[in-house]
Amino acid sequence: MILQDQLTWDNVTDENLRFFRQIGIDNLVVGAPPTIYDGRDRSSEFLRMREFIESYGMRFYVIQMEERCWDDITLGLPGRDKKIEHWCTALRGMGKAGIPVLGYVFNAIGHFRTKSSTGRGGAIYDRFDYKEHMQNPPVRADKQIGEETLWENFAYFLERVIPVAEESGVRMALHPDDPPIPEPLGGAARIMCSFDNFKRAIEIVPSPHNGLEFCQGCFAEMGCNVLEAVKYFATQEKMFYVHFRNIRGKPHSFEEVFIDEGDMNMLKAMQTYKEAGFNGPFMMDHTPVLINDPGSRVGRAYAAGYIRSLIQVVYG
Repeated sequence: MILQDQLTWDNVTDENLRFFRQIGIDNLVVGAPPTIYDGRDRSSEFLRMREFIESYGMRFYVIQMEERCWDDITLGLPGRDKKIEHWCTALRGMGKAGIPVLGYVFNAIGHFRTKSSTGRGGAIYDRFDYKEHMQNPPVRADKQIGEETLWENFAYFLERVIPVAEESGVRMALHPDDPPIPEPLGGAARIMCSFDNFKRAIEIVPSPHNGLEFCQGCFAEMGCNVLEAVKYFATQEKMFYVHFRNIRGKPHSFEEVFIDEGDMNMLKAMQTYKEAGFNGPFMMDHTPVLINDPGSRVGRAYAAGYIRSLIQVVYG
């Protein structure tokens, strides 16, 4: 089984790659800046990055959009066809360079968190509380959009990019909204927020190349039966990689805790992935911020070691 981690494009350095290989990372996700999607053929650049990563014994497996999908696309603005063509150019470049997965988010306004909390030993936990958020909610007047319009824009996007993904041999991995709650945040509807909505998302354009970046933490934040979601999407072969993360709380009030102290039984979760036939990469996603841990190296190593041990116990 495969252990995976993530770096931003500018942080793919000898030092960081050496560290990742030392802690047993097999695959790398690279967060790509918006310039990667400027409409130019970047295949040679992708290939150079792939060869650099491979020189450390790891596979360049995913390009992750560092930002959510562009406003022109999510909001259905006049420039969306040009932006979609830029997206397709990036997919073709990835295919030429042999990079098999593109991770992305589809919403009008991105990530929301409220004041962090303090956990064991003084570690800092990311946290979201809807009541606290609504005491002074930010509103983006330029990005307000309704649910059905957002679905229409999502379908318009998929209908044009999935055929190119198929031709290029690249799979599109959709991440949930975070927090994945159905209420609008910042004035914009959010649709990637439930088990049923993800079923709808993969059925809009049925294809082996239209699937999920399955964030276990976000599915727990939805309040759904996470293990049933694992079974469904794994047996459908729609899980392209897994964010193996734990949380504590409920959909409208939760915190991101250490992998070993959340509400989910992580051993049972790993067993469920195996029983459902999932054989793709696992990665930590987020982990609490430790004191005196620049770059979260200790936190990353702790989470990676924990995941590796579960993989060895369950998968052998």
